[in-house]
Amino acid sequence: MTYDALRRSSGVVSGESDLWCTYAAVRTLRWLDRVGDLPSPESVAGFLASRQNSDGGFAWSAGMSSDAWATYYCTQALADLPDGSRGTVRGSSSAWVWSTEHADGGFAMTPSQASDVWATYYAVRTLVEIYGERPPETLFDWLAALQSEDGGLAWSPAHAKDGASDVRACYYAVTAWHTATGGQGPLPWDRERLTDWLRGRQSAAGGFTFRAGDETDCLWATFRATGALSRLGEAPRDPGGCVAWIMSRLRPGESFTRWPGYPVQDVWAAFCAVGALRELGARLDGIADGVVARVLSFRTGQGGFTYRTPELASDVLTTSAHLMARTFPADGEREAVRWTESCMLPNENGIMYMPGRGSEVRCTLWALSAGAFEDDAPARARIAQWLAGSIQNPDGGFGYWEGRASDMVSTSSAAEILHRTGGDSAAGFLRDIADYVAACETTPGRYANVPGGPATLRSTLQALRALHRAVGADDTHVTEALTRHRVPGGGFANEGRRVPDLLSTYEAVLAADVFGLDWDAAHLTKFLDSVRTADGGFAWTPLMAMSGGPLADCLGRRLELRLSPEGIALPPLALS
Repeated sequence: MTYDALRRSSGVVSGESDLWCTYAAVRTLRWLDRVGDLPSPESVAGFLASRQNSDGGFAWSAGMSSDAWATYYCTQALADLPDGSRGTVRGSSSAWVWSTEHADGGFAMTPSQASDVWATYYAVRTLVEIYGERPPETLFDWLAALQSEDGGLAWSPAHAKDGASDVRACYYAVTAWHTATGGQGPLPWDRERLTDWLRGRQSAAGGFTFRAGDETDCLWATFRATGALSRLGEAPRDPGGCVAWIMSRLRPGESFTRWPGYPVQDVWAAFCAVGALRELGARLDGIADGVVARVLSFRTGQGGFTYRTPELASDVLTTSAHLMARTFPADGEREAVRWTESCMLPNENGIMYMPGRGSEVRCTLWALSAGAFEDDAPARARIAQWLAGSIQNPDGGFGYWEGRASDMVSTSSAAEILHRTGGDSAAGFLRDIADYVAACETTPGRYANVPGGPATLRSTLQALRALHRAVGADDTHVTEALTRHRVPGGGFANEGRRVPDLLSTYEAVLAADVFGLDWDAAHLTKFLDSVRTADGGFAWTPLMAMSGGPLADCLGRRLELRLSPEGIALPPLALS
């Protein structure tokens, strides 16, 4: 894999602040004792507060559901800002975090979802460090069950039985234990086996990888490994070599890049490098000025941060949306597709939301639908193997990224990718998907996003499409769902049949096409007229006057193309 296409960033820039990037930037400045260098901390606080929902939790983007991931990053970043600049959020998130507690002792990313170590880490840190509360005693039994036969820790007890140890899972579990006990409680794992497994991930070059068998050291793995070892009171096998490897990622007088051959200085590299050097007890004063200057250059006009200089900060979803909406000039399409194909981590074969971030199932589907790897059969086979061999959960479903508990959006996206790329070898993995879909059925023919959640139109149609790809399904329940949520004035509603929205209407037409059902062109035309905006874009609902951005514009444009005399097929997209 080469990353030359990332240097010029020929993808499309959204110009928006990103929550994870904002957290990483603020935390890096705090670690360097330079948070006072922020020119406008109030604007950062305003961006973070805009992610809070009425239930008290925070979401990745405004309008999305609360999750533990976003709640930790928002509350921690707000706490890191200088006194007097944090603004006022709408009350505590503590009660919302407790709503994600699972009966097995772990925490879930959202209420009703299965517990995983990512979510448990976020919940414990939020409860203890932000709100001064104690996690339940059952937490420690759940953490203890994460140790695999090889000594490492896995994403969940079920993953541990499969031997899926990962450095990130080790860090999240060890940090949850350390946060809950102050590092003083009984260790719930065999210390020697865990320490040996972690130290075994260090290469001769000095950096770390996530798993046994990975080939490329990266700063993300190095930070998480050194952090886990530090909380255990241990050190890497070669601490000096580790510091030297980290410093070899530093551009003189500037900041860090993530791994050998990767050309971009980004916020995650700065965060991971500074974090790892702190864990190793290295001095930071010699690097602080360059890192701070580079990180501050990642601010956006929206108040937060993106991952690199904003004018070059393309992302896969925005780029794919423009490609599928056909807004690129002909000579720019190939470069944009090539840019999305470069957005892969070493040791993974899925496509990331932003370069340098972990591979995500939805982003991979959007990129493939936009033309990525269209003529590269080996690459498509590697993507299928990544899905089936690395990130399919023991319950048969998929989460947004590796180790995250299953949800219907990701599972239906994975089913579509496996159907398109996996060939005959994907059949068994597709059948396992049916097990997860069955667990989400609330009443016959109605499905939720996670087991125990409420059934909606989108989750029902995503489930039925996944079943169609996996084991086959007739159109009976699709017809019922479309009838149940058809809004008389045009379009389809996700809940009930009052306010239609663009995402649900897109899913409705897509599902009808997949199952060979007729749909009413006049009804769709009426809906599109109600969400088309003055600037030629599309709003998410008729209640909004402004375009919903590139993703909404893409969905609206593709529905227009479906209505055209050519009847151009809809890409099988899912978003939420």
